[in-house]
Amino acid sequence: MARAPLPLACSVSTEPLSAEPLSAEPLSAEPLSTEPLSAEPAATATRPVTPRGLGRLQVALAIGALSLGGFGIGVSEFVTMGLLPEIARGVDVDIPSAGHLVSAYALGVVVGAPVIATTAARLPRRALLLGLLAAFLAGTVLTVLAPGQGTLLVARFLAGLPHGAYFGVASLVAASLVAPGLKGRAVSAVMLGLAAANLAGVPAATWLGQQLGWRSAFVAVAVVAVLTAVAVVAVVPRTPGTPEATVRTELAALRLPQVWLTIGAAVFGFGGVFALYAYIAPITTEVTGAGAGFVPVVLLAFGIGGVLGTLLGGKLADVALFRSLVGAMVATGLLLGLMGVAALHPVSLLVVACLVSVVTSVLVVTLQLRLMEVAGDAELIGAAAGHSALNAANALGALLGGSVIAAGLGYRATSPVGVALAVVGLGVLAVSAVLRRREARQLQRPATLPPRATADA
Repeated sequence: MARAPLPLACSVSTEPLSAEPLSAEPLSAEPLSTEPLSAEPAATATRPVTPRGLGRLQVALAIGALSLGGFGIGVSEFVTMGLLPEIARGVDVDIPSAGHLVSAYALGVVVGAPVIATTAARLPRRALLLGLLAAFLAGTVLTVLAPGQGTLLVARFLAGLPHGAYFGVASLVAASLVAPGLKGRAVSAVMLGLAAANLAGVPAATWLGQQLGWRSAFVAVAVVAVLTAVAVVAVVPRTPGTPEATVRTELAALRLPQVWLTIGAAVFGFGGVFALYAYIAPITTEVTGAGAGFVPVVLLAFGIGGVLGTLLGGKLADVALFRSLVGAMVATGLLLGLMGVAALHPVSLLVVACLVSVVTSVLVVTLQLRLMEVAGDAELIGAAAGHSALNAANALGALLGGSVIAAGLGYRATSPVGVALAVVGLGVLAVSAVLRRREARQLQRPATLPPRATADA
């Protein structure tokens, strides 16, 4: 392209006193319309739309495939709660014993996320996603075929093992497909599958299990897992792992104070939500005074709030991640406190339940992204550890909420328990903010050169 103007220069220099070359040759459109200008539009037309050189539609399909997997995993996790009576009758145990299936799945998530993240970080990420989906499918099929409670407990534990790692890997892959300023929205789009599961998937699977037997709900989950694997192969691009990663380098992230502070904020802050959410059904019937038929309406409000909050969380994270995280924690505490009063009336219960779900979904997205940020090079364990923390939060919140109810303080007492846990989570974030500011000052401090080096300069 740099050679094209040379003939023009020669033509001008041949007849310097003639006006003809000046009026015809240099101003002629022919030389300018050949190579110099025609190549530029071609370069613009082929310029990559995304960092990976993919078109927008390709990126949308890839993230949609990852979100579909999140949908299936979300249905598998929560449909057990809706089908506990049917499962208990099916394997001939009482409902409290069937409730251990929920704990077995949560234990699988807590154990599986860090173990898989530390041992599989070197693997290509699309292949790792397919392996995780295969493990999830195996646990789900074993759930369908389990003859009794013992086998079913093992099946639910196995199905939970890939949960956190899947969301961690999927979040990293989605973030790699978009520009840095859109990472929050990409990760929230993956998490949208989980929100959609609560909104539509779990009610639909619960209804299916009630009509055709509880095993049919998990057959549907298995079908979603297979469809996700096919979609991942078809539309998710090959993504390398971290070849230099080892178990030691990944575990090094657990020595970082900011990682533990973010995990602590997740356990306490989200634990406050589950102190209340775990008992939303008896709160609706006993405190609000509504019938059992109103419980699905309240859960629908939570589901709608979850979708809206997940979308909002991605946008807020792209603007100001840490501030959005702190703001979501503050709003969570305030709304959990308000719930104690709002539960006295059906309309206010619905409104506040939806708002609680909005802010806690923002909290989940921002916590996930914060862990990915502070884990440094060990980003996979950071991304996966968030889901271990959230499942630990589930257990903590339900335990403390149940304790105040058992003590005779009533269902409304779960509201101050939730507030107290959110305040602790906010305190953890305050420590993180102080440490963050100190680290920023150290990075901004100008380096002091030795006197000799200064003289040489």
